[in-house]
Amino acid sequence: MSDERSAEERAREMIDRNLYMVLGTADRDGRPWASPVYYAPSGYREFLWISDPDARHSRNIAARPEVGIVIFDSSVPINTGQGVYMEALATELAAEEAAEAIETFSRRGVGHGAGRITLEDVREPARHRLYRARASALWILDERDNRLPASP
Repeated sequence: MSDERSAEERAREMIDRNLYMVLGTADRDGRPWASPVYYAPSGYREFLWISDPDARHSRNIAARPEVGIVIFDSSVPINTGQGVYMEALATELAAEEAAEAIETFSRRGVGHGAGRITLEDVREPARHRLYRARASALWILDERDNRLPASP
């Protein structure tokens, strides 16, 4: 790879450009599960998504909030792709936290052709809830698979 941009610049670009992240969770017993979810970044360390609380990844987060996240472009040619890797804590947002966050999520979704999402769409009796992951560590890999810290 001859990309002269810093790890931080490449991480920001990947976060801004992509629509889906792979959310890695584990249940109480450690059984892993991976789910692609549409996300909205709030800065470069917080990521929002909407899910059914009965979905496997949501149940896993309720039992074990530590998650792994990867954001990458799966459409690039072989041997040219990169990803942003993260360690994070995830949670379902309570009503007081969800009010501002839903605006961030909705604004991005509208920009990608989705309808506007409101707080009522993610509170009971609605089917879905708003979730947030806060990344504690971000990195990308160099051409030798060495971690390059990315602190966007």
